[in-house]
Amino acid sequence: MSGLSLVFDTPQLAQDYELRSADRQFRHGKRLIAELGVRAGDHVLDVGSGTGLLAEHVAGLVGLTGKVLGIDPLPLRVEIAQQKAKANLSFQVGNAYALDGLPSGSFDVVYLNAVFHWLPEKTEPLRQIHRLLKPGGRIGLTTGAKDHPNRLQAIKREVLSREPYASYPESRDGTPHWVTAVELAGLLGGAGFTVQKIEAQENVHHQPDGRAAIAFSQASSFGNFLGHLPESLRSQAIEDIQRELEAFRTPEGIRLEGKRLFAIAHKPASH
Repeated sequence: MSGLSLVFDTPQLAQDYELRSADRQFRHGKRLIAELGVRAGDHVLDVGSGTGLLAEHVAGLVGLTGKVLGIDPLPLRVEIAQQKAKANLSFQVGNAYALDGLPSGSFDVVYLNAVFHWLPEKTEPLRQIHRLLKPGGRIGLTTGAKDHPNRLQAIKREVLSREPYASYPESRDGTPHWVTAVELAGLLGGAGFTVQKIEAQENVHHQPDGRAAIAFSQASSFGNFLGHLPESLRSQAIEDIQRELEAFRTPEGIRLEGKRLFAIAHKPASH
């Protein structure tokens, strides 16, 4: 969020994310919400709510006695999300580094679905989330596992290490900041949470071809996937990455696999 290149997002990328995330981020997110035990009357904060698909689902669970607030740093995605707003569901432009305007102890649940890897500095957001939660409140997150990278990301790194792309080093701020399960446990514990579960789950999906795989990553990374390259080189980079991806084609399409961390923790109840 803070430090990322937000200028690459476009109305088309935002709309693509609305469509493409339904089969992946939204599906994983619904499982996260089920594990968090979200129920009627809960007040919930969705950090990095994107176009609002998961927040809309959560609003249906908390009912009219609950509240869901979704925040996201990308105005174009918040515009799409706001079309889903209702009495118990609202959205606003914001990010994980600017939560100080929200009152302490005001949420039962805070979650970050496919968002944590976009936070370069993770300690302060977790501390703020701890402050926002009521005693006994829960935090949940899903994120890529650093020691089990997505195959597309590995291919991308290899291609971009070659010339002419190597002359344009990728900004560290514009790339995912994944963690290992051990690192995640340390971060949550250091922020005052009691960890209930951290699992590294198989994360396998198929894309019909290399172009579709790259389009998904472009939409998910709000244009940061190849955003650091001059526009004149992006088409060639896409072709080179697609060519490498073809080696992994199966009858189901191009198989992309890695692992996803799935974590649940809670703020200890006051004594």
